[in-house]
Amino acid sequence: MNGEIDRSGYALMVTQHLFIYDALEAVGRELRNNQIAGAFIADELLRGPHLRADLDELLEPGWPERVTPLPATTRYVARLRDMATWPPGFVAHHYTRYLGDLSGGLAIGQVVARVYGLSGPGVSFYRFERIPRPKVFKDGYRERLDTLFLDTDEQERMIQEVLTAYQLNTDVFVELGQAVGLPGQP
Repeated sequence: MNGEIDRSGYALMVTQHLFIYDALEAVGRELRNNQIAGAFIADELLRGPHLRADLDELLEPGWPERVTPLPATTRYVARLRDMATWPPGFVAHHYTRYLGDLSGGLAIGQVVARVYGLSGPGVSFYRFERIPRPKVFKDGYRERLDTLFLDTDEQERMIQEVLTAYQLNTDVFVELGQAVGLPGQP
């Protein structure tokens, strides 16, 4: 966010997000009618189309055939796919990604737009035009979380999966830092 990496480094991050959100949203489509997961799936949250539009702006034509996931991204995607068999785990990842996007992501988008001189495509991932009142949306989401009928063990398992989601995200950012040669990265 401070301009330490160039646009190609930013595009690499957007690319990794695309792999992650494609997996998350594919599992969401599988679980749309699930009693637990279905309550959280909302089309207004979908980021895949926005990430593709951003990459169309940031990369040369034909980019879909040239991009590849980092190893940490591959591990994250595999974990997301595993959540198709455990809806509360899917909700843990869904919560971690989307509520983070609706919280700090909105402010991050403004900074990224300024740093890289972008105004529309390139930073559309950070915009939620279909959610005019993010706080109201987030409050409703949290109310649905609070009313999930999970026993104590399943609640604890879900909390642990949120921590796993954070760790997987951190691992991706560590590898991104290494890939773009950020100082202090091994």
